[in-house]
Amino acid sequence: MSESSEYTDHFGPEGLRVRGTVLVVPGRGETRASYARFGRRLAADAYRVRVLDAPALDGTDLPAALSALAVRLADALEGTAGDDGVAHPVVVVGADSGAAAAAALLGRAGTRRPEGVVLAGLPGRGSASTGTWDEELDVRTVCPAHRRVLTEDATVRRGSLAEPVPAALLDAAYAEETGPGTPGPAVPALLLVGDEDPLADRAALARMAKSRSRTRLSVVRGGRHDVLNDLQHRAVAAEVVTFLETLRNDLTPVIAVESSAW
Repeated sequence: MSESSEYTDHFGPEGLRVRGTVLVVPGRGETRASYARFGRRLAADAYRVRVLDAPALDGTDLPAALSALAVRLADALEGTAGDDGVAHPVVVVGADSGAAAAAALLGRAGTRRPEGVVLAGLPGRGSASTGTWDEELDVRTVCPAHRRVLTEDATVRRGSLAEPVPAALLDAAYAEETGPGTPGPAVPALLLVGDEDPLADRAALARMAKSRSRTRLSVVRGGRHDVLNDLQHRAVAAEVVTFLETLRNDLTPVIAVESSAW
């Protein structure tokens, strides 16, 4: 792992060919440190992982904020290039408001699009009632290690989940892929949501998955809002790696279950 003023980088085992590039966009209140464990896990499977700072999305000038994020993603991607250039496929993983921003960028004409997206904990409308830090932690996660990471990180912005995601951003995130100006073919997408996430709109996510081609909705049993970092983080990381490997195989699953007794 290496860290700069702009990014945190996770590298795969030395000597292995890089299998792709993953750019991680955190959500409300989170920092790059929130995704250290997730980044290490993907990097162990020979993916190049770069974690950005959470974008500022206060809604006062959303087009400008999304344009700024698009530039940051492009710059971050170019900075990962090795001797053979950028490793493909390129996948953006967004969490919470970062997921909403990543989804909204897919529908913007002229924006360089990744080859896949993972939208984790995509929020619905409204906010969480988080009067205390412990209450906010309960919304986010039941994982003791992740609760400790969030609590000990002085740069985590407490109370952020009580701030609603701008309605215009959610409109753009949930918009149908066939809407006006949608560029090119659909980007393959993995939607991840915890079934105990109080900020999720499961009905809206189901409609989104059904209305979009090449989209998969995976529900994590017992998962809270920080679904990439919750108690089930190993299984969730495995689901993400499976998506990455399937993307490398032209969306044909590498493993097909022929028979199972469970």
